[in-house]
Amino acid sequence: MSKGFNWYHFSSPQTFYPLAGKMIPWFWALAALFGIAGLIVGFLIAPTDAQQGEGYRIIFLHVPASWMSMFIYLVMAFWAALGLAFNFRLSAMMAQALAPTGALFAFLSLWTGALWGKPMWGAWWVWDARLTSELILLFLYVGFIALQASIDDPRRADKAGAILALVGVVNVPIIYFSVKWWNTLHQGSTVNIAKSSMAKVMLVGMLLCALACWMYAIAVALMRVRKIVLERERHTEWVKAELAQEK
Repeated sequence: MSKGFNWYHFSSPQTFYPLAGKMIPWFWALAALFGIAGLIVGFLIAPTDAQQGEGYRIIFLHVPASWMSMFIYLVMAFWAALGLAFNFRLSAMMAQALAPTGALFAFLSLWTGALWGKPMWGAWWVWDARLTSELILLFLYVGFIALQASIDDPRRADKAGAILALVGVVNVPIIYFSVKWWNTLHQGSTVNIAKSSMAKVMLVGMLLCALACWMYAIAVALMRVRKIVLERERHTEWVKAELAQEK
């Protein structure tokens, strides 16, 4: 296998750092492209909902944010588990880099959900199963970040954070299946690629917004992991050389 296609070659911070730097502009460009297209379709082209009126358009922000909050947690836990099991330095750094973005999407999910819930339910917040489990997800993100920040030794911090992340994985299927397992105010899923109850133009707008969130999350995670790499590897010769070159 050639070096260009050998992904193990990029498993070390030294080789991954320049690769991440090259990928970041592309993901930012894709995030902007999908985001603009998704907002145009969702807010300007998609028809008014027959039952919820114009207020339903918050779903073009709410649903992608909710999806990403769960997906990022699973990816974060995956990287944390790799770091815990095989002592991969880069894996633990990736988990640490993803946590703030996941927390942001969990907060956006709750905030936009409140904006949607007020006109639909007459209340900003109810102790609904899905809302409560999403709030727990936000607490898990914040707990992961706080736990790692409270431990000075990076290796010990990575192990503690990984254990918390893995324990918290059980909450993700609870969020997803809560509307099926319990009688909740939150409506069930209306998005299904094969057979959706949404109008096609609405579905296209939502998927474009979801892709924009995905590209944004990757771009920000790559930027953050580069900073973490420089911080943790600051005593190595290659980081000193990199910093001297950037100056």
